[in-house]
Amino acid sequence: MISWTQLLLILATVIALSVGQVLFKLAADALTFDNGVTLATLIQPRLLIALTVYASATILWLWVLRITPLRLAYPFVGLAFIFVPLLAYFLLDESIDANTFLGGGLILAGIWVSVGRS
Repeated sequence: MISWTQLLLILATVIALSVGQVLFKLAADALTFDNGVTLATLIQPRLLIALTVYASATILWLWVLRITPLRLAYPFVGLAFIFVPLLAYFLLDESIDANTFLGGGLILAGIWVSVGRS
């Protein structure tokens, strides 16, 4: 059984990873590779913030894994497949369709089957 503390830490990790993905997209849109990949090309604020968010999420995930069995924590990572499209819709003006919601429903069902009774 997952405690409320474990669940909140897992959700915070998945949300941080999802925000990181949106930041990576923003960083990718700002990159130009006209003269190849250089350190100057890669050192830009959006990318550095995205990497910082991802590093923080990784540290948080390690904390989660110290207090939660992997078999219970890992299925929740699938929530990123719901959070990322929603964030992209609201923050990046990307489209979202019924298939995204259908897939999200299947993911939620899978998490419930995997973890719901544990």
